[in-house]
Amino acid sequence: MSGDERVSVKTYVPRYQKEEWVERAEEMDVSQSEFVRLMVQAGVRELGLDDDDTDDGGGHADDAGPSLERRVLDELRERDVAGWETLVDALAGDFEERLEGTLDGLTERGVVKYSPRDGGYVLRGDGE
Repeated sequence: MSGDERVSVKTYVPRYQKEEWVERAEEMDVSQSEFVRLMVQAGVRELGLDDDDTDDGGGHADDAGPSLERRVLDELRERDVAGWETLVDALAGDFEERLEGTLDGLTERGVVKYSPRDGGYVLRGDGE
């Protein structure tokens, strides 16, 4: 697995804690996933558990993955020349994987279900 490959990590917390994290993530203008990642990394550093002082590879705090700028530059280095559609196709692929992982997790937790009758995913119960 490469160092830039994103994988899913699941955790369960009390509702009040999730609500607090949602508020804090909004205050920081980051996604909930990015907030948790940032806080875990901060905790690892604070506890002295990190191996070195290098950046954790997360890119800018305002996106949910490596910086878009870095990803564009990597694609251009690999291809030399890339049109708009090529770049969109190359950079959108990981979004589809992240969306699938998110939907799988929500389905496993019973928050959503796939409804062929409705033609897509629907919330179950209170939808968290």
